[in-house]
Amino acid sequence: MTTACSFVVFPKQNVLVSLSPVTAFLDTFKEAEQIFKMVNYVCLLQEGISNIPKFVEKATHNKYAVVATSINANMLPFEPHESDPTYPATVLSAAEWNSKVIFTLSDVNVDSPNAKLRAHAKEVLLREVTWAEHLQNSGNVMMRLRSPQNENLAAIVRAKTKDLFPLGNWLIRVPITNPELDTFEHRKDATEEDIAKAETIDPWSWWNKLRFAVDHNPKVKVVIELNDSDRPCKETVRRWLGEPIEAIIIPSSLFVRNRSNYAVLKKEWQVIIGHFITVRANIIISTNPNDNALNQYADYLNKLISLKTDIHEINSYEHVLEIPLQPLSDNLDTYTYEIFETDPVKYKLYQNAVQAALLDRVSDNEAKNKLTVIMLLGGGRGPLARAVFNAAELAQRQVRLYIIEKNPNAIRTLSYMVKTLWANKDVHIFSKDMREFDPPELADIMVSELLGSFGDNELSPECLDGALKLLKPDGISIPYKSTSYINPLMSSILYQNICALPSPTAFDCGYVVLMKNIYHIDEPQALFEFTHPNRDEKIDNTRCKVLKFTAKKNCVMHGIGGYFDTHLYKDICLSINPLTHTPGMFSWFPMFFPTRARTLKEGQSISIKYWRCVDATKVWYEWQVVNSPEDWEHQNICGIGYNMRLWPE
Repeated sequence: MTTACSFVVFPKQNVLVSLSPVTAFLDTFKEAEQIFKMVNYVCLLQEGISNIPKFVEKATHNKYAVVATSINANMLPFEPHESDPTYPATVLSAAEWNSKVIFTLSDVNVDSPNAKLRAHAKEVLLREVTWAEHLQNSGNVMMRLRSPQNENLAAIVRAKTKDLFPLGNWLIRVPITNPELDTFEHRKDATEEDIAKAETIDPWSWWNKLRFAVDHNPKVKVVIELNDSDRPCKETVRRWLGEPIEAIIIPSSLFVRNRSNYAVLKKEWQVIIGHFITVRANIIISTNPNDNALNQYADYLNKLISLKTDIHEINSYEHVLEIPLQPLSDNLDTYTYEIFETDPVKYKLYQNAVQAALLDRVSDNEAKNKLTVIMLLGGGRGPLARAVFNAAELAQRQVRLYIIEKNPNAIRTLSYMVKTLWANKDVHIFSKDMREFDPPELADIMVSELLGSFGDNELSPECLDGALKLLKPDGISIPYKSTSYINPLMSSILYQNICALPSPTAFDCGYVVLMKNIYHIDEPQALFEFTHPNRDEKIDNTRCKVLKFTAKKNCVMHGIGGYFDTHLYKDICLSINPLTHTPGMFSWFPMFFPTRARTLKEGQSISIKYWRCVDATKVWYEWQVVNSPEDWEHQNICGIGYNMRLWPE
């Protein structure tokens, strides 16, 4: 069953709101909001610009939506003057300052070991930030990060981001690899030892230190700077995908000329940049003011964006935290049912499974005389019933369908469909809880769609165990097996959204979420398995298991990803496991179980322990990272934050 909810967290606002349309911010900020929420804007970065309006005009003419340039047109940060900028605020409108310009702050070191330099750098930086605050009330400033020493910078950022206004986002510019490596190409004195030492320096650790120092502030985002002398490895790129990426900076030197003398990127860079585009990273092209190929860069990147960006109806759910459904205790509304029914892949596979089962159970010789009784547990608005009838028609087998649905509102729609669409079908509807239904006859096949994003989190084991009395001794269940999977994840955006929730038990909940900016610290492993029909003499649906994972790189663990796969019939499967995801299926988003953020070292082993607990009224999960090297918090004890109710309240 697809997961949806009534209350969600919108990542841009980080507040718990209903799904009704959100009122826009003040009209003054609307244009800025639109530009910086665009799917992949292309920005032109040039330093040494003295005429910002002309720069904006040139960029717009060459198909750039945004510009980035120094806030201080004097370009002399170490010569403090009261009137550093040589332009008045009126050269652009307020909306243009907010929507068209990213200010790059002077490259000063507020964490210099030299006290005089440190004090002067802080004076320069605060002077520039004050000017940025005057020009922009929801804009962006960009600051270069050059080392892990950033305590003073973090203090300034914390002070300037503690409230919604006046300044927008701080974009922290981080090189994707150690910039010192660039110098070795031109140095004759560099030894192999020097190079090896430089290769061990990871700028991600600089960002990670700052990120913790500002407490994962959602207004602090990262801008990753590529360089043409050192292409990053695949795992380095994947790790950055779990960060709050605002943009990547592509220097014009990455472009080469093709046979038509047109500026293009090599395939290796296309792949790397494509990964960032898929997580909605924006593009900043860095050039010198005399570059005459600006239009070609923009054209090329816009085409690459159109190729790499997935645009579909569910994009609006990216990073939106949803409370999992409680379909056993609550009745779903028609909006939720309609979302379920838009997935063509799921119902086609169900149809294939029923068709294959009918062909196996009824031979060609028996086809005209043998009736197969199918019991549909949870009919909704009828999509699975249609799949059953289609399967019977394709298999040329006779079926009698019993639809058991506990939602009295859904019964109205089903009754109408029986009268208008299925009048010539052998179909019978019962408004009952499947666990309390007394059937007129037993079923050959039970068909159900009771699975949640974590497999059993919508209580399919309890439901199907309770419905076992409806099935013949040799009857089968579609699906017949489901397995949940977990793996540790890094996702700053999801972590920030959870931290923003007002609930004291926010970290004791499992959330359904369409994940985009995530890094898989290790691959998913199988957790809990359930098979149906379960004919054990004593049925026990509690579970406990520990799985061991290894960090592939230095990273931060923000939580645990949850997925499932299910076998419908024989080898016909549905999966949202990232390793085996069913192509084109979007009915289920993964689950996210948060943990408190902790840095992991490359090669570090972490063991995750999960419990599935059951009492008379509810089912819940508990989770804990154990022995890593010490146990982390034990979360959702006794279902304090999240549980699945067995009966209506």
